[in-house]
Amino acid sequence: MDKDGFWELVEAARVEVDDTVADPDGVADALTKALGELALEEIAGFGVVWERLQAESYRQDLWGAAYLINGGASDDGFDYFRGWLAAQGRETWEAALADPDSLADVVDEDLGEGFEGFNGEGMLSVAQHAYEAAGGSSAEYWEIVEAAGIDSPDIPAGENFDFDDDSEMEARYPLLAGLQDS
Repeated sequence: MDKDGFWELVEAARVEVDDTVADPDGVADALTKALGELALEEIAGFGVVWERLQAESYRQDLWGAAYLINGGASDDGFDYFRGWLAAQGRETWEAALADPDSLADVVDEDLGEGFEGFNGEGMLSVAQHAYEAAGGSSAEYWEIVEAAGIDSPDIPAGENFDFDDDSEMEARYPLLAGLQDS
């Protein structure tokens, strides 16, 4: 599976959900169901593309945006945030990687009372779950994904900076910082 096929499946799953910003788990459920209808090798191919996208998005600037949006972001929290980001579709994903501050247009209406963070943990395992549901094993799935030779970085790419430095965050993310003030 290539990147276009990956995003086509994500977009089809997004159509099944009324509000993907608030319900990334709905996207994950729809995506798991759609993947379950594919051959095992296609499901694993989806997982390979997902792992490549995860590696590509393991960046300091995107983590800073996640930290600002969610009021903090641990290692796992950043993974869950990227799952949420994928549930928003290719256009939002690519815009966020080009300029993380662009997420202000996506999250602005959802920050506020009752806000629990942008968390798409369910998106992280859709391919593995679909693979298992289609008759494959978790071990087989991970063998295939690992055989793809994806270079998963140990540290996020880009310049390291202090997420708790308000002036630094405001300079890097003026639109997102502005949402925090309103």
